[in-house]
Parts: sequence; structure tokens; C-alpha cells
Amino acid sequence: MAAILSRVADVRLIRYLLASVGALAVDMGAFLALLALGTWPAAASAASYCAGIAAHWLMSSRAVFADSVAESGGARTRQKVLFVGSALLGLGITTGIVFAGHNAGMDPRLAKVGAIVISFVATWLLRSKVVFRSELTE
Repeated sequence: MAAILSRVADVRLIRYLLASVGALAVDMGAFLALLALGTWPAAASAASYCAGIAAHWLMSSRAVFADSVAESGGARTRQKVLFVGSALLGLGITTGIVFAGHNAGMDPRLAKVGAIVISFVATWLLRSKVVFRSELTE
């Protein structure tokens, strides 16, 4: 039984990684477009991350955690709030790293890459262990 659960978790992680790549494409596309328009790098990072959040919810709730998405009502609202909370943590991590990197003279695109890795790990842990926990969907 443990082997089956481990395999399911591995598949879910792969789906989450693919959803994250899709959301990252939205995030980075918007980030680079905003930088090209002359937007302050930390603000561009925050705005583009928000666009990625919306894309990630759609992909996560339909392809990654579809079996543990709350049907409707209070449980679904609670799940969305927790998802947004995890996204805000990721936003804070991403914006903070880009801000610090830019202030330290680092290319904001490189700072964003480092932020992506750290934010991915933090949000995966929160979403897999808290947001889409089956006890919350009942």
C-alpha cells in the first residue's frame, strides 16, 4: 500500500511540475513584457506572479489535485483561500528575492530564476500537505 501511495505522489508531483511550468510561462512572459515596458523590477515580478497564480489555480484544481478539490460551498471557499495564501507566500518570496537581488546589482532575470526554485518548493509543500488535503474537501 505504501508503494502505491508513493507512486501516486510521484505522479502528482510530475503533474504539479508541469502545471508549474505552464504557470511559469505566464509569469515569465508577463514579467519580461513588463520589464520591456520599463516597469520597476519588483513591481513587474509581483504583477506577473499574480497572473501566474490564476493560471496555476486553474491547472492545479483541474489536473493536479482534481481528486481532492472541494465540491462547493464553504469547503471550496476555504480551499481557494488557502491556495491564495500559499500563492501570497510564493509572491512574497519571489518579490523579496527579486528586490534584494536587484538592489545588490544582480540582473533581475537571474534573481527571478532563483526565486522560482525557492517559491516552487514552498508552494508545493503547502499545497500538497495543506491546501488539497482530502480532509478539507469533505
